[in-house]
Amino acid sequence: MAALDGLRILDLSQYEAGTSCTQALAWLGADVVKVEPPQYGDPGRGVMRTSAETDYAPYFIAWNANKRSVGLDLRTERGRNLLLELAPKYDVFVENYGPGVVEKLNIDYEAMKAVNPGLIYVSIKGFGNSGPWAGYRSLDMVAQATGGAFSVTGEPDGPPMMPGPTTGDSGTGVQTAMAILAAYIQKLRTGEGQEIEISMQEAVTYYCRTRAMGYSDLGKTVTARSGNQGTGPPVDLYPCKPFGPNDYIYLMPVNEDHWSALCAIIDRPELSIDPRFETMAARSQNGEALYQEITDWCSDRTKYEAMETIAGAGVSCGAVLDSVELHTHPHLVERGFVHELDLPVHGKVRLLGFAPRLSASHVEMKAPPRLGEHTDEVLMEDLGLNQAELKDLLDAGVIGDKGRFSS
Repeated sequence: MAALDGLRILDLSQYEAGTSCTQALAWLGADVVKVEPPQYGDPGRGVMRTSAETDYAPYFIAWNANKRSVGLDLRTERGRNLLLELAPKYDVFVENYGPGVVEKLNIDYEAMKAVNPGLIYVSIKGFGNSGPWAGYRSLDMVAQATGGAFSVTGEPDGPPMMPGPTTGDSGTGVQTAMAILAAYIQKLRTGEGQEIEISMQEAVTYYCRTRAMGYSDLGKTVTARSGNQGTGPPVDLYPCKPFGPNDYIYLMPVNEDHWSALCAIIDRPELSIDPRFETMAARSQNGEALYQEITDWCSDRTKYEAMETIAGAGVSCGAVLDSVELHTHPHLVERGFVHELDLPVHGKVRLLGFAPRLSASHVEMKAPPRLGEHTDEVLMEDLGLNQAELKDLLDAGVIGDKGRFSS
């Protein structure tokens, strides 16, 4: 049995902050029904798409596995009424529309609570539902800029830099999923639902706590950018052969035992007693010379050879893996983290899995849905509609199902 078997989620999320949340819960066994506008669906379906004709862009695929899709036009009275009829069948409702949208559609917390008092209603917004910035829109990097991530990323003498990972979106999604599980446990105890509100800006600050607080005096001093150096050599990024754009290791010997082990494993034990490098302060003062010593050793090895040698000696060290290597590396493949699926449009592809592993719960990865793929299935199961009623709704433009009734 899957851990979240029986948990049902109405997913009105789009792009990534909401979809990352609901996909995580789907991978743990929740039944996630994604409600999308039948004309175009989640706007994420069109991001980085390979052709104008497909609703199945790689970006959408990355965040929507293990869900079902219902095409439902909430701008119509009949479409909204269908959503209200569905709501009592579900435990959780998730939306991350822009400010004011759910109010305009009249599907805010009070409206949904009226038809399902036990509903867990989740609202993801760029800056939350209150405060001077509540009416502003936000996407991932806006949240990261206003949440502090830009300010601590980049070279010391350069401008703030855009981080690579999309933690403004997916980082918010993971925190939202955790909040949903907490609310669901509380509901099991009390029988009562509740509203969950999360700000993307505030979520980003959680990932900046070490840099914004731990590296300063608890928020009283601006944390400086440090580039790749961290605290300075030997903690740094080092190039390896054949010197491609990602042929590097990141090395983190953070105490004296690590430093001694590093010197021994790179066959330079004398460095540990060299006055220039004998203490952490000395290593910092002579960082340029130390960086060159370690670079000389790394330059004769590939990043994997360097990592496996140093990490094998108990010193924290990692090869820089690029996006292709993440999908093909033997370590991740052997652990079953890389899944191969045969998808519509794209054929056989590799998709990255979900990090949490539960010994008593297993959920197979399923293909992300085509737009409206499960409309008839869900409406028949949950509301008891028949084929004639579904066709009438389709003809009226209330639902969509990728041409199921086109004949």
